Amino acid sequence: MRYARISVGGRAVWGRVGERDVELLSGSPLHGEPDVIGMLPVAGAVWLPPVVPPVFYAVGMNYPRHIAHAGAATPDRPEVGYRANNALTGHRSPIVRPAEVVGRFEAEPELVAVIGRTTRHASYEEARRSVFGWTIGNDVSARTWQHQDRTFWRSKNSDTFKPMGPWIETDVEALAQTTTLRVNGEIRASFPTGDMVFDPFDHIVAVTRHSTLHPGDVLWMGAESTCQIEPGDTVDVEISGIGVLSNPVHLEGNPS
Repeated sequence: MRYARISVGGRAVWGRVGERDVELLSGSPLHGEPDVIGMLPVAGAVWLPPVVPPVFYAVGMNYPRHIAHAGAATPDRPEVGYRANNALTGHRSPIVRPAEVVGRFEAEPELVAVIGRTTRHASYEEARRSVFGWTIGNDVSARTWQHQDRTFWRSKNSDTFKPMGPWIETDVEALAQTTTLRVNGEIRASFPTGDMVFDPFDHIVAVTRHSTLHPGDVLWMGAESTCQIEPGDTVDVEISGIGVLSNPVHLEGNPS
């Protein structure tokens, strides 16, 4: 099943996505079984981030090739960081590069786990059951800012730097898929989605030793590869079995 958030008349409405139509729902599927209240053609949908998380967790350095390329040490335990909700944007919405950004401006294709139940002190199997579904993220980064600042506050958390979507897929073996990053249709990276040092469930077990996870929390799982993007590009992140997240890149102050 695919669930999304759609902009309808300027407000966010949950929907169940089919091949041709979106069934508009009375509420969130994360909190029960909502009723169908209308229909909308998929072709006419305006996609919002498929969830606005209460807490936005993110994993870094979780793929062996990324770790080797960075010259970093392989982590010996799962650890997470945080991102900011203001950075979220939806499928087909622009990634806006701030005018003052110089140096490398990069995309990272990531699997995203969406939590579906309140979870604390989870076993590995409980962690598996806590995942409602999976979506796609693009972890956009301004590398000069990342190296200048003590935190990721602007290098990874500026507005539009975290495209996510287009929907949540509930029926897929996410770790058995392939992640592909394309810029203007050209493949820039392709790797087995599940080739991680620690998988999502390892991280959920670790997080819930200390913090309660709630429905709608998200966990971004890192990437094997990154690539440079520029204003005028279109960036597609595809995870087989889930879908394609596509976003144009604009320069701040220039809508095209």
